[in-house]
Amino acid sequence: MTPSPSLFAPLLLASLAIFAWGCWKRLSLLSLGRPEERFNNIGTRIGEMLRYAFGQKRVIAKPFGFNHFIIFWSFLILMVANTEFILNGLFPHTIKLIRLPFELYVPLAFMIDIASLLALTAVTIAAVRRLFAPPYPEARTPEAFFILGLIATLMLASFGLNATELADYMLKSGADPISFIAAARKIMPISATIAGLLPPLQLETIHVTAWWAHAVALLAFICYLPNSKHMHILTAIPNCFLHRLEKPNTQPREDFTVGNTFGVGQVDSYSWKDLLDSFTCTECGRCQNVCPASITGKPLNPRAVIHDIKVNLLENGAELKNGKHSHKPLIGDGGEGSVSEESIWSCTTCGACMEACPVFIEHMPKIIQLRRHLVETEAKFPEELLNLFENMEGRSNPWGIAPSERTKWCSQLDVKPFDSETTEYLFYVGCAGSFDSRNKHVSVAMAQLLDKSGITWGILGKDEKCCGDSVRRLGNEYVFDKMAKENVATFIERGVKKVVTQCPHCFTTLKNDYRQYGLELEVIHHSELLRNLVEDGRLVLDKTTQEMGTTVFHDSCYLGRHNDVYAAPRAVIEAATGQAPLEMERNTNNAFCCGAGGGRMWMEEHVGERINLTRVNEAMEQSPDTICVACPYCMTMFEDGLKDVKADNVKVRDVAEVMAEALLR
Repeated sequence: MTPSPSLFAPLLLASLAIFAWGCWKRLSLLSLGRPEERFNNIGTRIGEMLRYAFGQKRVIAKPFGFNHFIIFWSFLILMVANTEFILNGLFPHTIKLIRLPFELYVPLAFMIDIASLLALTAVTIAAVRRLFAPPYPEARTPEAFFILGLIATLMLASFGLNATELADYMLKSGADPISFIAAARKIMPISATIAGLLPPLQLETIHVTAWWAHAVALLAFICYLPNSKHMHILTAIPNCFLHRLEKPNTQPREDFTVGNTFGVGQVDSYSWKDLLDSFTCTECGRCQNVCPASITGKPLNPRAVIHDIKVNLLENGAELKNGKHSHKPLIGDGGEGSVSEESIWSCTTCGACMEACPVFIEHMPKIIQLRRHLVETEAKFPEELLNLFENMEGRSNPWGIAPSERTKWCSQLDVKPFDSETTEYLFYVGCAGSFDSRNKHVSVAMAQLLDKSGITWGILGKDEKCCGDSVRRLGNEYVFDKMAKENVATFIERGVKKVVTQCPHCFTTLKNDYRQYGLELEVIHHSELLRNLVEDGRLVLDKTTQEMGTTVFHDSCYLGRHNDVYAAPRAVIEAATGQAPLEMERNTNNAFCCGAGGGRMWMEEHVGERINLTRVNEAMEQSPDTICVACPYCMTMFEDGLKDVKADNVKVRDVAEVMAEALLR
């Protein structure tokens, strides 16, 4: 029962050559990408890799992920058995695990046998799921079943090999079959059980068949791996090591000098890490299953965007390597390998796709880079954004209202201008808090609470300008750059060190984006400050408010997913009402977007169901009297949605209004 090295060796060499060529053909394309630093903090990165790649932390966050966890770890264990198989195929009878010391061989053989059974069970479950309940409709592909079939073949052939070897040894040693099988089951329970069922006269035939079935499946897998979506088996672990250590909540700056290109209009304008992301995508569908645009019938599918980047790179790679322009457009309606403009503008930048991705693919930044190209290079963007861009550039607010109107919200209050000598906090009111009639009430409530706490604070008044969040996420980096520089200069000139803001979009921009301009501020969201003031005894609640009735809380994407602020707004609501708010089905880091982020606040939804209606209906499942928010955009989207569903009896309140109701009314 011996393999034929003279036949196996050339097949193995040919397979390894195909594998190496496939890897080189794809991975060499990474050199086309722009430079990007991803090798800092090596120790931290190793820890992240161990936690997320080997520990599969994000994979098992979903119930079915445990099935993948089993396949992953079974494969790692079975690498030992497959290595033995290859070496034994080249040098029969010279390299065998059974030659190891008994104390080492027994547990290793047991693990291999059990891992083979677990892997076979897991791929069977995966095949059934793909057939009857795929994660998304397009997941039911011949490629998926082919790979699962190869894995199943490897496992079955492995059982056949081990079982025939056990049965052959039993016959040649003259051992009592019952005693031998009973003893063998303690080492290889599955293979030993099969060995007891095999016909003695057919052992040679079964062994040779199993050996070559295993060989063909293994070599086919080696050849196919780098030329399919399953290349993620090779790139997922490095991608977890190379992922962005900080939250991907900001974008790189651009250099506005003559001759530069802006954004990404051709695939080689992405960084090498962006291109690696495209090869790492497992196409598991988790991103599209949480994407608010995809869920509500918009053209955007984050999985498809990454897939199209990969296809575009593969189709244009040879030309780009030779310094030619790509023949297949990255942006447009060129079919597979091109990302449609409708998809690009559908993104709310909520970050749900990145939060769900088990291998840390960064979808959102890639989409914003495409927006930058459209806006800054081609001047192509939805018509309704023209007024927004003009208003932002001319009057530094979305509505084009005169800067002198910024202080009207506090005309009945004694609000002082910020003075670094006597004032601790700058209250950065934001455009919505200054100009939007509904959100002015939040600004007033916050101002009264700040006064009640006794801390010193002030505002910039007419000198306050928009932070530029929307224009940056919409791809108009030029206008953002101008606004950011003006704001940074103002903050430095006025000596601002601590900032409180009621808008998560202002919060994340001042805290994260402005660091790129050398400004280090202590930025705190108003929900965090209110919680701290209550905990420190500076806001003393002698009673709780019952006006809110049953409350449910909605997580803002830019406060929660982008900045990990989840507990503070809930603590404020609980302190003010005496009970924790109810939770929607999708909450905290899995919360569903209101639909206003990424500049979508200023755009209409023409396709599919409106995102805010989906979220409002989810909130209404809890039968609330009050929906609590911590973002002016969310406030607007929920109030509009409640009108559409005729829920006039349900209120929307910011956490500051809830606190003010308990403390000041």
